[in-house]
Amino acid sequence: MIKVLVVDDSILIRKILTDILESDNEIKVIDTAKNGQDALEKIQSLKPDLVTLDIEMPIMDGITTLKHIVSRYKLPVIMISSLTSEGAELTLKALDHGAVDFLPKPTNVFSLKQVDIRNQIVEKVKVAAKAKFNTIKPITKGEKPGITIEKKQDIEEKFKNIIAMGTSTGGPRALQALIPQLPANIDASIVIVQHMPPKFTKSLADRLNSVSNIRVKEAEEGDILLKGHAYIAPGDFHLRVVKEMDKLVIRLDQEPEVLGLRPTVDKMMESVAKIEGYEKIGVILTGMGSDGKKGIKSIKESGGFTIAQDEVTSVVFGMPKAAISTNCIDIVLPIEKIGDKILSKVGMKYGFRY
Repeated sequence: MIKVLVVDDSILIRKILTDILESDNEIKVIDTAKNGQDALEKIQSLKPDLVTLDIEMPIMDGITTLKHIVSRYKLPVIMISSLTSEGAELTLKALDHGAVDFLPKPTNVFSLKQVDIRNQIVEKVKVAAKAKFNTIKPITKGEKPGITIEKKQDIEEKFKNIIAMGTSTGGPRALQALIPQLPANIDASIVIVQHMPPKFTKSLADRLNSVSNIRVKEAEEGDILLKGHAYIAPGDFHLRVVKEMDKLVIRLDQEPEVLGLRPTVDKMMESVAKIEGYEKIGVILTGMGSDGKKGIKSIKESGGFTIAQDEVTSVVFGMPKAAISTNCIDIVLPIEKIGDKILSKVGMKYGFRY
């Protein structure tokens, strides 16, 4: 039985989340709390297995509360976030500080009663309850590793490699440990799928860009892949890379969800696998589910090199495990060694450490 403490300043959200979680016979909401101070007092006496935590609360906000929970109790925490740009920024900050995952708080709370949303909430709680406490230190602004090189300018320049990365739960933290290791003059362009809603992917791209030597942006329809640039698929859009004339172009669409997801790693990687004339590297990072399993197979079958994050450094080993099960993964590495392996494959003579 997973014992959950629900923390939210809205009595209605507390009630709805409790009803949803207790609809599953493996979850028990042992209590609720209306703010961070109330939550910390109850955690000490009730000893829950997991906490759902609202970000914006009076008396003690979610970020402050999260820091106390992580430092004192090392409990898995799922943040409940508003679907706004500010909410996205705060959520990413919470993930930096050790939250395992997040759930968007719908503007219409009654949508929480929809079956697909209920199932998503229950599944995320079950996965998070088993997740490992994340000790990976993401690189933050002012902590760039090694040599700092000026970012690559937005000019077309030939490159030999396409790097395709996919991730989900634990991904923002993993990406923030990995992407800053890559130098601006890397002989590659990078495409990334991180399962996140709209606005959140833009905030993630901006945050990664601020701490990385390469340029990182949220992908837009018609973007041309450039050397030393990384493109993150926008929330709610599938991303494909297609070769048009002598350029690689990003195409976005809102075709039906796959495995309940949009964007998907599979669609992105399968499109990269079809491109001729480039070396390809496929990377599957931490995440729940099996998205990327088909995509990584297609990268390998196209002659590409494939990497999976190891279980020890993955918050959730679902996606890497599914990729490894295909027997199409060339090497399994901890997150801190993936950057050096990528650099060795693209012909760089040095890496970055932190």
